[in-house]
Amino acid sequence: MKNFDRNTLAQVLGEGIAEMHLQVSAEQQEKLLDYLSLMFKWNAVYNLTSLRDPMQMVTHHLLDSLAAVPAFAGAQNVLDVGAGGGLPGIVLAIVRPDMKVSMIDTVHKKTAFLTQVKAQLGLANVSVHTMKVQELQVSDKFDVITSRAFADLSDFVNWSSHLLAQGGRYIALKGVAPEDERQRLPAAWRVTKLEPLRVPRLGAERHLVFIEKATV
Repeated sequence: MKNFDRNTLAQVLGEGIAEMHLQVSAEQQEKLLDYLSLMFKWNAVYNLTSLRDPMQMVTHHLLDSLAAVPAFAGAQNVLDVGAGGGLPGIVLAIVRPDMKVSMIDTVHKKTAFLTQVKAQLGLANVSVHTMKVQELQVSDKFDVITSRAFADLSDFVNWSSHLLAQGGRYIALKGVAPEDERQRLPAAWRVTKLEPLRVPRLGAERHLVFIEKATV
């Protein structure tokens, strides 16, 4: 399916949300589809994602990001590093309007898209930054820093640990969770949990990797 059949996409999205037992209101589901529609249109020019089929975008992008939402329970201030087209950041911002979500990417066309999504969907809880994460400075540090297929875990932690609040943690969305990446983490950090995810209609291996500073 290469055309944007909103009714069919809405049905698949709704079924996936129900299968994962997530609390996502009808209004939030409409916003998720509005976001997908924007991504589909912009993708023709800006190449935000290699996927061209809207149905694949529902499973590989929306449902994949939604599967991680329960892991962010209790989080109030989240940074999505290498946010790209806004996954999982925009999805988190839509379904958790009580949570502040900042997104950072070095590619201007991607952050221009994120800024457009923020404006069109009225996402007051979203902030967008165009720069390297190593250069970002904030007064209010983040209780969770996340990324989706962004970088090696050690680079992810090394580049952004100055932004993590004391007692905060990383949640990395990965396909497989390679042992060598976990072994290369900086000495002060450790993987506290590796959680397999089951994403409806997606027959690929998915994991959440939780990383925290080791307590002395």
